[in-house]
Amino acid sequence: MGLLRVIKKEDHNSAKIVQILNLNKQIKFVSLMGVDLGGNATDEKIPVELFKKDIDDFLYRGIQTDGSSVELHEIATLNNAKVDLLPDLDVNWYIDYNTELTDYETNLPVGTLKIPSFLIHNNKKVCSRGILQRATNNLENTLIDLLKKYPNLLNHVDIDSVDDIEKINITSATELEFWVSTPEDKADLDKLYVSQSLKEQYWKKTQGTIRSALERTLIILQELGVEPEMGHKEVGGIASSISIDGKTNHAMEQLEIDWKYSSAIQTADNEIVIRDIVEEVFKSFGLNVTFKAKPLNRVAGSGEHTHIGISAKLKDGKVKNLFSPKDMNSDFMSEIGYGALMGILKNYEVLNPFVTDSNDALNRLVPGFEAPVCIVTSLGKNYEVPSRNRSVLIGLIRDIDNPLATRFELRAPNPLSNTYLVLASIYQAVVDGIKAVAVSNLDSKELEKEISKDAGETSFYLEKDRKYRDEENVFECYTQDEREKLFGKSPATVYENMLNLDKYVE
Repeated sequence: MGLLRVIKKEDHNSAKIVQILNLNKQIKFVSLMGVDLGGNATDEKIPVELFKKDIDDFLYRGIQTDGSSVELHEIATLNNAKVDLLPDLDVNWYIDYNTELTDYETNLPVGTLKIPSFLIHNNKKVCSRGILQRATNNLENTLIDLLKKYPNLLNHVDIDSVDDIEKINITSATELEFWVSTPEDKADLDKLYVSQSLKEQYWKKTQGTIRSALERTLIILQELGVEPEMGHKEVGGIASSISIDGKTNHAMEQLEIDWKYSSAIQTADNEIVIRDIVEEVFKSFGLNVTFKAKPLNRVAGSGEHTHIGISAKLKDGKVKNLFSPKDMNSDFMSEIGYGALMGILKNYEVLNPFVTDSNDALNRLVPGFEAPVCIVTSLGKNYEVPSRNRSVLIGLIRDIDNPLATRFELRAPNPLSNTYLVLASIYQAVVDGIKAVAVSNLDSKELEKEISKDAGETSFYLEKDRKYRDEENVFECYTQDEREKLFGKSPATVYENMLNLDKYVE
């Protein structure tokens, strides 16, 4: 029998939790994981016996902490620093094992139960998790209200009436890219550049220690229940060598791990847990991991493509994708889908500070490395052929034979982006766009023309001087001046990025 890795949200009641902990004596500690506005997760060690003794207090009242030690700018101050950590009972809890410390009673590694939690200040959730929760609730509630007021939004969705809807489901998924290297090795930039140009490493077989570490990581993720879908080499890297004693030498490779979608807040929680697991597993094999967006110049950086979807669970048990049209062969999207995508595109200047919040992140977003620099989308050259344009900011992902798969892929985030705030800001923009489409009363064909307009053409919602859709490689078809004129100028620094919050107040 393997190690207990997860306590599902269905088991989050006092009696069941105590029962599980009593059966798993290797779990010695509990940690309430709040996430501040900087994306930093809290970690503390509470003896499990104390947790079990006062479990109801822990679950429903939480614990107090010092808010001056977390990033809550102008919220928790030195003269008002009390912050509570309140467990989230509606997401999965994970067990983090210390493979360097063995529990003598069970002969198993010592475990810590990690409980995703909210940071509460003056009775308000002030953390990244709380912001995402409010944004998700706002999107769900606003969408139901709009469907009641503007039933035309369902004209091209396979749902007869808003009364048939039991619940709106907001889903997301991320893809984690990272670089792996042997300690103290210096990168040979020339070799890395040539290897990347020739795509020597892309999807190549992993070998030796890196293979073992990757496979071990995927096995643990399966045990966690996050349902990994794939692990593979990315475009960056050079072949490692084997020393005389059989160990991997001079490793410098880029990898990617993908896993199944979940609810928005569960997706962001999973990402934090998975980053920790990746780092610890590869470290146990003598390898360093970096999640920096651009760890090496002249070589591809690491992205974290973020997928956004909205579906409706009907009262008859069926699930319908609200972005998918009734006829996948005659429309790209529904009116709701167009509204969501147009909202993201129009408002991206004020989303960008939450997506790209460091100079390291901005260094990745330059031409020549399959990283987006233009506020532009791709839908596909026709209804039958899905888009595969990797030069755009956000793409429409669709499968003619699977309407449930329709979603958007935002390509700008990186592994250190605060996914809670990225998703929260996206959902606010989605609400704005769907509202505009609802009021316009335009159908899907008319909205397709709107999003496909040329620069200089007026729109009921989008900016007149901008172009928003392009099916060609925007790096090859346009000069830098042309890109800036058509799609807007990308910020070069964090300061320039932040200025857009004031520049685009509307």
